[in-house]
Amino acid sequence: MASPARRAENQAGRLMTWRQGAVAATLTGSTLLGTLVACTPLPLADTQAPTSPYQQPAGAAQAAPRQAPAAVQACEAKLAAMGLNFRPVADRSEGEFCRVTGAVLLTDRPNQLDARLSPANPMMACLLAAEVATWRREDVEPAAREILGADVRQIDHLGVYACRNVNNQVDGRPSAHARAAAIDVAGFRLSDGRQITVAGDWHGDTPAARFLHQIRDQACSVFGTTLSPDYNAIHSDHLHLEAGLGRFCR
Repeated sequence: MASPARRAENQAGRLMTWRQGAVAATLTGSTLLGTLVACTPLPLADTQAPTSPYQQPAGAAQAAPRQAPAAVQACEAKLAAMGLNFRPVADRSEGEFCRVTGAVLLTDRPNQLDARLSPANPMMACLLAAEVATWRREDVEPAAREILGADVRQIDHLGVYACRNVNNQVDGRPSAHARAAAIDVAGFRLSDGRQITVAGDWHGDTPAARFLHQIRDQACSVFGTTLSPDYNAIHSDHLHLEAGLGRFCR
């Protein structure tokens, strides 16, 4: 069995080729990708779980014609190559700083092998959707079979898009959730009926705890920012997974 370090090295290699393609496309003329791949400074913890985009007040967001710079096209090609169902959505802006460009709805299909997301069909920046799909397929599902002896049927999350600042403060920098560039994962439902939660299973030396720690460690080689209960009490009930090219892992 490969060591955690070797798994992380292999994971980084799997993602490097298409990441480089996306970045190269940006350097040749795309100016809109910044909202998708810009890596923010050291993150400040979010204090409140984001809401679903479908829970926003009616008319709160203004839709705009969808832009598709080359890097977004490359990202969507990656999703298609992975055999994923997705639908591009219109660019949107809301308030003073919330702007989502090049986003997709990552949708389920009947009898799919990949674990479903619940709530279903979240709006995500394309890079986040690609990273979630990679982590789900190449890390979460194999780890569940290896450690827990069951398949993952569903990944429970607390939301993706929410127009707010970090920590929900009046003053401060915008949260990655304001770009639909982060997802908060709360737990997993297995094929044998078990439910694994970050809130209830993170601590200790149980198989569930080992599973959660392993997929957190693996997430650190996939996402730009990965925050867990080891970061602070604010993240005691979820893994904050944020798209980006940097690496901040706690």
